[in-house]
Amino acid sequence: MEKIIIPVSLFAMIFGIVYLHLSTRNRERLALIEKGVDASLFKSAPSNIPVWKLLLLNLSLLLMGIGIGLLIISILQAYTALDSDAANTAIIFIMAGLSLYIGFTLSKKLEQ
Repeated sequence: MEKIIIPVSLFAMIFGIVYLHLSTRNRERLALIEKGVDASLFKSAPSNIPVWKLLLLNLSLLLMGIGIGLLIISILQAYTALDSDAANTAIIFIMAGLSLYIGFTLSKKLEQ
């Protein structure tokens, strides 16, 4: 019985977040329409860069960041006494986050 609680609670949490997001967005849009705001507010400006290029840029930078993180881990384990799984995971996530931030800034520069 205890093993089923985690997947069910994870599903309930994800469902709750998505439901809250969609219902709040719907209420905001209905309130703006009632006030007479133009419907073009809901449409984002078209970008001249295809989505697949931005996705490919961010994915490639993410994979490079993870690879650099693994390289840093192997260097640290070879030359120091660091052998903690928590530190290894932290380095991977830090490098992946840094690479995604770099991808975000490069995407903004490409759109301008």
